Amino acid sequence: MTKSTAEKYLEVIYEIARSGGSTRVKDVAETLNVSLPSVSEMLDRLVEQGFVAHDKYGRIKLTPKGRRIATRLDRKHSVIMRFFTDVLEVDEDTANKDACEIEHVISDETLEKLVQFLETLNKQDNEADSKTG
Repeated sequence: MTKSTAEKYLEVIYEIARSGGSTRVKDVAETLNVSLPSVSEMLDRLVEQGFVAHDKYGRIKLTPKGRRIATRLDRKHSVIMRFFTDVLEVDEDTANKDACEIEHVISDETLEKLVQFLETLNKQDNEADSKTG
């Protein structure tokens, strides 16, 4: 199991739960377009590593350890998406697809630099708006 594969599963579980849905093996399989046995196998590994809690045929829940990783990935995704759409003017579908890949490999240092850049840009935009308004 690669790190990014496990992270993709955690992120999908997080997104389904956040949207108010009941996170089941079927939901994860449909979202990731993989087989039910593949999801079950990955869940067993994630349970062993302490990232999720899952009873056979029951709901899947992130543990605090799994939630930390999923929320970090969600933040990375949001920052990268914002940069791609707001700064580079990449269309949302392409930006989302690219952010999904990049969020698994971008370093925390680079992400923080990106956040600082976006904050500076936002501050400059606000100052320009206040001068013209």
